[in-house]
Amino acid sequence: MRAMLLEKPRLADEDPLRLAELPLPVPAAGEVRVRVRACGVCHTDLHIVEGDLQLPKLPVVPGHQIVGTVDALGAGVNEFREGDRVGVPWLYSTCGECAYCRKGLENLCERGRFTGLHADGGYAEAMVVPAAFAYALPGNFSDLEAAPLLCAGVIGYRALKLSNLQPGERLGLYGFGASAHIVIQIARHWNCEVCVFTRAESHRQLARQLGAAWTGAAGEPPPAPLDAAIIFAPAGKLVPEALRALRKGGTLALAGITMSSLPEMEYQLLYHERILRSVANSTREDVRSLLRLAAEIPVCTQIETFQLPEANRALQNLKSSRIHGAGVLVI
Repeated sequence: MRAMLLEKPRLADEDPLRLAELPLPVPAAGEVRVRVRACGVCHTDLHIVEGDLQLPKLPVVPGHQIVGTVDALGAGVNEFREGDRVGVPWLYSTCGECAYCRKGLENLCERGRFTGLHADGGYAEAMVVPAAFAYALPGNFSDLEAAPLLCAGVIGYRALKLSNLQPGERLGLYGFGASAHIVIQIARHWNCEVCVFTRAESHRQLARQLGAAWTGAAGEPPPAPLDAAIIFAPAGKLVPEALRALRKGGTLALAGITMSSLPEMEYQLLYHERILRSVANSTREDVRSLLRLAAEIPVCTQIETFQLPEANRALQNLKSSRIHGAGVLVI
C-alpha cells in the first residue's frame, strides 16, 4: 500500500514525508483494518513531523482524522462488519485500568496511545485500529466533510465544554483554523455571540460568513467582555491578551497540544476568579457526542483537498495559514 512516511522529523518546508510502499497491515484480535478514503490534516501532524512532540515510534505514518471502510476484522470483533464506514480519531487506545481511566478521564490515561504517533495513521491507503476506538459516522456527511470532525471538531468541542460557555453568552476564539470554524457553528447553535481574533483577513471573512459578531486582531478589545475564550493558535503570548478580554469569573481554555512559552504576566489578569486551563486529548464520549451534535446542527465543514502524495504541501500550507477551514487528504 502507499503511505506518506516520516523517517526523521524535519521542518515542513523540507518535505519530511516520503511516499513509500508498505505492507498491508493485518488486524490483530480486537482490531479492524480500515481502507482509508480521506484523512484530515491537523496542526498536531505538523508538530509531529517537525519534532515538536516526543516521537515514540519512527518511522511513523501520521494522520488521525481518518474516514474509511472496514475491510478486515480481527478475531473477536463484533462491533463492525466488512463494508461499514468508520472514523478513527486521535485517541487510539487506553489501558482501561489506571486511575484516570477508572475516573472517566481516559484522555489522561497513563498508557494512552495516539493515532499517527504511537501507531501508524491515516496518511496511507490502509491502517488498523482497535474496534473499540473506531466510530460509525453520520450519513449526512461525505467522507471529506466528516474527516475534520474527528479531531478539529472533537478537540474544539471538548475545549468549548471546558471553557464553561453557557447558551447565550459571549465567546472569544483566538485563531481561526479547522477547529475554530467548527466551534463557531456549535456556539451559534447555542445562540452565543462569537468574537474572532485572527490576523488573516480571509479568515476574518470566513468567520463573519459563519456568524461571527465581531472580528479583529489579538490585542484589540472586543465590544464587551468575554464570558469564555479558547486559544487555538500555539502562541503563548496570546494568553495575557485573552485574559485581558475576559470578564470576572470567565474561563480561558488552551486547545493546542503544544504552545510557545507563556510570558510573565501580572497576577491581576487572573484575579477575580478567572480560570486558565489546558485541554488534553479527548475521550470516546467526546467523539460520540460531537458526531451526534454535528449531525443535528448540521455542521458544515469548509475543506480544501490534497492528494495523498501532496501531504507535504498540505502541511506547508497549514503552517503558513494558507488553508481556509480544514485541509483533507484524498486517499
